[in-house]
Amino acid sequence: MKSTVYAGAANWAAADSRDHRFGLFRLKSGSEDWENITNGGLPEKCEIRAIVVDPKNTDRVYVGTQVGPYVSEDGGDNWTALTLPSDNAVTWSILLHPNDPNVLYAGTQDQGVFRTSNGGKSWDELNVPEPAGLCRMGFPSRTVRMCLDPSNPDEVYAGVEVGGLVRSLDAGETWEDIGGGLLDLAQQEHLKSQIGSDTKTEGMMDTHATTISASRPGTLIHATRMGLFRSDDKGETWAEMGIGKHSPLTYARDVQVSVHDPDTIYAALSVAAVSDAGSVYKSTDFGESWSRFDSDVSVDSTMMHIGQSAASPDCVFAGARRGQVFGTEDGGNSWTQMELPGGVQGVYAVACA
Repeated sequence: MKSTVYAGAANWAAADSRDHRFGLFRLKSGSEDWENITNGGLPEKCEIRAIVVDPKNTDRVYVGTQVGPYVSEDGGDNWTALTLPSDNAVTWSILLHPNDPNVLYAGTQDQGVFRTSNGGKSWDELNVPEPAGLCRMGFPSRTVRMCLDPSNPDEVYAGVEVGGLVRSLDAGETWEDIGGGLLDLAQQEHLKSQIGSDTKTEGMMDTHATTISASRPGTLIHATRMGLFRSDDKGETWAEMGIGKHSPLTYARDVQVSVHDPDTIYAALSVAAVSDAGSVYKSTDFGESWSRFDSDVSVDSTMMHIGQSAASPDCVFAGARRGQVFGTEDGGNSWTQMELPGGVQGVYAVACA
């Protein structure tokens, strides 16, 4: 591989073995072997649920662990804790400010959101309301993914699993629940889903990812258990995108606008949270049409996360739950399948430099 790839896994209740391996792994550029890089200062029995490579300094890598975020300044050889002021610091998401490297957000269990303005030396816990649509499941809620509007970085969105979406229009100072439009859609019979709570709105509240294009301020693309959805008014109202017309797989675990083309979107689509099939789909017209992007690989579990390269538009990677990583470095013409070391399951995040 020409690129350096990172993959993170965490303890996963549905793994094939209770003794399955997890942690942080790196496939260096020019190498064919994955390295376990959890011994350079990361916590023991490290669980990784978020990986972010700084696009302006690819030696700087952030990860979210069960005890909080960490940063490496040397591509993953050594790690420093960015300690959160919380006893419950299980970190599910990390968001970087596009213009100020000192400003970061961290999303945690129990829908926590933290912000730092000094590169993680200190953090403020932000006052995020409990979403009206929050579903009580057999696991704690979590701020599973965050994004901001590239045209106005003060507009920050945080997805709550299983609880919808909250929004701040002032860089995290104040927050509001914007899940009402999603709850409205959940009244439609085909968008009802109830697995682990006491309500059929659960499927629409099962948030996984949200993304915004620099060319369309205020327009959100949102991924849930029930598919892909779009809002053109900063989350006030929502419309179904009809991904089922293009893909037989509609469980959406990730959605990202290309960092190189504001009209291109990638989506990780599967059968369900625990399944034997996954895929990566691509749209070049901002979701009007879609086609399968991965090819000549065998995806045998839920596709969880997409990792883009800031250096090359041709370089895209993706990770599947049972320990598979897939990548293309020629814009999708060919794909390579890279198994993580034996026994690794519970993949949550993939990133590339």
